[in-house]
Amino acid sequence: MIKSQQFDDGRFEIIFSRPERRNALDLEAMEALRACLKAAVSTNSKCLVLRGSGGVFCAGRDLKEAATLTQEQALRQHQIWGEVFQDLRALSFPSVAIVEGAAVAGGFTLAMATDFLIAEATAKFGALEMANGFPAAMCTPILANKVHSRIGLELALFGTLETAERLHAAGLINRIAMGKEALDAEAENFITHILSLDEIAVRQTIDAYKAAEAQPYEQSLTAGITLNQLIEASGKFRQGGSKFSS
Repeated sequence: MIKSQQFDDGRFEIIFSRPERRNALDLEAMEALRACLKAAVSTNSKCLVLRGSGGVFCAGRDLKEAATLTQEQALRQHQIWGEVFQDLRALSFPSVAIVEGAAVAGGFTLAMATDFLIAEATAKFGALEMANGFPAAMCTPILANKVHSRIGLELALFGTLETAERLHAAGLINRIAMGKEALDAEAENFITHILSLDEIAVRQTIDAYKAAEAQPYEQSLTAGITLNQLIEASGKFRQGGSKFSS
């Protein structure tokens, strides 16, 4: 149900592979997803890629299974689900979601939680939990940190299907491509560019950006000064300047 592969170029790919259930995640799949995230960290990956199989990204939690879980199992599932997003947030290398078909409910949350999102033009997105009468508890705080409150609150509250075009206009999607072939090509170009960058500089940028999101502006600038001093001590500035010397 969850497949993963470590590539020689440094990418770590996780594939949701349960097309008969629109790649919905049951308890076993959530446990496997968390194990894959830990494996990506332990193998010193440079980029995490999330994608679905069968023309669908992910339909979120398997509500059919959820109705059969004991209270203990259900509580464990909620704990694991929260830890998945904590793990994604803690990554010091970029994460990219490649979406075709649908990313709804928990699948929408996963797509929103990655650093970058590349979508097929006809893909649909939505916090559909509200259609079942309960809030999108994990998606709501993620949206609150990703987009202006007027848009984020609407997406979390209305629970309607949204187009890739609208989310792209809202700044929630980085690239849109028409058709699977174009999507794969766009995703490959995007990921290849990430992998071509200096690995240490990427990690420093990711860490600094995430810290800045949670800090007052003045504190972020102070951290920037410290980072510049570390870069100076490493000799990176002199190496860069030597490219322009006559």
